[in-house]
Amino acid sequence: MRTRISPARLIGVVLILLWSLVPIYWVINISLQSESEARSKPSHYLPPHPSLHNFATLLGSGSEIGNQIRSSSVNIVIECAIATIVTVVIATMAAYAFARLKFRGSNILFYALLATMAFPVYTTLIPLYRIMSDLGLVNTYTGIVLVYVSGFLPLSTWILYNYFQSLPESLEEAGLVDGATRLQVLWHVLLPLARPGIVSTTIITFLFAWAQFLFPLVLSSDLSTQPLTVTISALQGRHTVPFSLLSAAGVLAIAVPAVIALVLNRYIVSGLLAGSVK
Repeated sequence: MRTRISPARLIGVVLILLWSLVPIYWVINISLQSESEARSKPSHYLPPHPSLHNFATLLGSGSEIGNQIRSSSVNIVIECAIATIVTVVIATMAAYAFARLKFRGSNILFYALLATMAFPVYTTLIPLYRIMSDLGLVNTYTGIVLVYVSGFLPLSTWILYNYFQSLPESLEEAGLVDGATRLQVLWHVLLPLARPGIVSTTIITFLFAWAQFLFPLVLSSDLSTQPLTVTISALQGRHTVPFSLLSAAGVLAIAVPAVIALVLNRYIVSGLLAGSVK
C-alpha cells in the first residue's frame, strides 16, 4: 500500500533539497561561464556559452594557479589516504579489544575515548599546534596525519565496536577451541564478517578527512603540504582570481566526496546506524 506524504513533509523535503543543492548548482553554473558572463547583471541562471576553459586553466601546466591546485590535490589525497588507513587499522584493533577482551579499566578507558568526541575541536587547536611545533611537525604530512588520526579515532572505534558487538561470540569461541589464536580468529573469522563495518568506517573517515579545513589551515602554511580545501580559500589572498576560476576550483574540491557519497551511500548509512539493530 502506497504511503501518502503529507504536504508539510513534502514542503520540508523540498526546502532541504533547495538549501543543499542550489549552492552546488550555482558554483557549477559559474564554473562553466567566462568571467565577464559570471559578473554580468542580471546573473545567468544557465551558462550562455558553456565552456570547460576554467577547468583547463586549473589542470593545465601553464599557470601558477593551476600548479598550486594540482599540488594541493596531491596533498589532500595523500593526507586523507594515509590518515584513513592508519585510523581504520588502529580503530579495528581497539574496537575488537573493547568488544571482546575484558581487562581492568576497559570500560573507563572506552568511555573516556568516546568522551573526547564531546569536546569542541577549537579547544584543542592551540595545544595541538604547540605540540606539533615543538616536535617540528608543522608543515609536514606527518603532523597533519597525526592530528587527523587523533580526531577520527573515537568515532571509528565506536562504529567498529558496534559491529564486533553484533557478531555472535560462538564463532570466535569455535575458532579458539580449534586452536587458533586471538589474532588468527580476528583475521580469518571476524574481519570478513565485519567487512561492511570496516568499509563504512573507511568511507566516513575519508570523507571527514577530505572536509577538514581549520586544522590544516593552522598546521600547513606552506604550499608543499596544504590540502586543496585550504589552497582554494587562500587563492583570493595571494592573487586576484576570477570568480569563475574559483568556482571551478570549488567544483574540483567537491567532486571526489560527492562521487563517493553517491556511489557508496548505503555503506555510509549502515555505518552511521551500526549497532542500532542486532
